[in-house]
Amino acid sequence: MTAPSRVKVAFLGLGHMGLPMAVNLVKAGHDVHGFDLMSGAIASAAAAGIPIAGSGAEAAADADVVITMFPAGRHVIAAYQDELLAAAKPGTLFIESSTIAVDEAQTAHELALAAGHRSIDAPVSGGVVGAENGTLAFMVGGSDADFADALPLLEVMGKRIVHCGGPGLGQAAKVCNNMVLAVSQIAVAEAFVLGERLGLEHQALFDVVSQASGQCWAITTNCPVPGPVPTSPANRDYQPGFAGALMAKDLGLALQAIEQTSTDARMGLLAQQIYAAFAAGDGAARDFSGIITDIRAGEV
Repeated sequence: MTAPSRVKVAFLGLGHMGLPMAVNLVKAGHDVHGFDLMSGAIASAAAAGIPIAGSGAEAAADADVVITMFPAGRHVIAAYQDELLAAAKPGTLFIESSTIAVDEAQTAHELALAAGHRSIDAPVSGGVVGAENGTLAFMVGGSDADFADALPLLEVMGKRIVHCGGPGLGQAAKVCNNMVLAVSQIAVAEAFVLGERLGLEHQALFDVVSQASGQCWAITTNCPVPGPVPTSPANRDYQPGFAGALMAKDLGLALQAIEQTSTDARMGLLAQQIYAAFAAGDGAARDFSGIITDIRAGEV
């Protein structure tokens, strides 16, 4: 399929990430019909101008492209098997943008192909702000042809789109990226707590590290202390952003991949333990950079 200028899109999963992604597709002139199981999400989508279908199957039935943004892999597999694949027209392109396990992404791909459809996995990075601004990063797994057909839509929702290889490899890249992010966010938080106890002002430490060999996204964009980066969640009481519960979930997927591949990843395993503890408390609904509060209190 060569993507026409106006594409019929079924967007399923209209939560904090999915809704602004769908809105950007509408703004770009695409014919979007959405659906979500949560009444609050449906109300928010309708208020944002997204036409709402009566079910996922109804949204998918007349679509050229079906985009899914679900909480977990089991939801993706169930939706594919229970209604979406049977409802969609032959040759529909499925873009699976949830963050799920690599083997789940591969299973979803195989199910789609067996039903006569096409499929890519295209998880995202960039959080709610990136979804709202259309600046997400997409990590894509699938064939060259399917990637090329999906690219015009992905470019509406994202700024950086990388074809990582075959089915499931978009999810593989996402798992690796978020493991790096978690480890670096913890390291930055520990450095600020250490700096505090040594008498360093936050701004002074930021001015050094942000321009030195310790520079990373966790300090220049997601700085965990108020002040140095005015747009960071630390300046709004750690409202996400990217919630601790989501980081814990993603690190659970990393743990699964580490175990399946017998990889020696001690820092990744420790980050998984730290964020699991953070998400078990009030960190679940706070931005993951709020891990600094647990580190400061000696609770990790």
